[in-house]
Amino acid sequence: MYHWRLCSHSAANATMTDIEFLQSRHSTPANQLIEPAPDATQLKQILQAATAAPDHGRLQPYRFIKIEGEARHRLSDLFAEAVQKRDPQVTPEYLKKQADKPLRSPMIVVVVATLIDSPKVPRIEQMLSAGSAAYGILLASEALGFGGIWLSGDNAYDDTVKQGLGIRDNEEIIGFVYLGTKKNQMPPRQAAPTDRFLTDWPA
Repeated sequence: MYHWRLCSHSAANATMTDIEFLQSRHSTPANQLIEPAPDATQLKQILQAATAAPDHGRLQPYRFIKIEGEARHRLSDLFAEAVQKRDPQVTPEYLKKQADKPLRSPMIVVVVATLIDSPKVPRIEQMLSAGSAAYGILLASEALGFGGIWLSGDNAYDDTVKQGLGIRDNEEIIGFVYLGTKKNQMPPRQAAPTDRFLTDWPA
């Protein structure tokens, strides 16, 4: 059985099997993600895993925007601008909450679906491929010892945010993947009662 070879971030999990790793993955709250974030080499590994997502037609219908350092403050300003346009009567408390979102973790990867006109591959399949790529980022980050969480919310669908991030007419934001080192180890994930989700189609 192959065992995950993780970096020093996850030495305690170095003998975890493939299936155990997949079963135990869980999201880390964004405010529990601290420096360091993945470095350039690690991020390349993470995105290589993301681009191995299922992809009908090999269209690679996605791209990624990395936001870190001072760029997080620009995204904070963009979120605040978008919220104020959506609701001119927004309370200062809610405005601050929205503006603080990009500052919770050291890195954000915006996953963007780039939808291509194709007679064989519907848009929904391309969106699902981009979503699979987002999950690949989470899995690969966890394998390298980092934590992450995939978030969306109103800002993912907001025209002001899209324009500010350079999202084109044929594109959609799949989500904001927050990445960093786990401030605290999360408790073990409780196994899901899979019988709830499975039915047999009668012969």
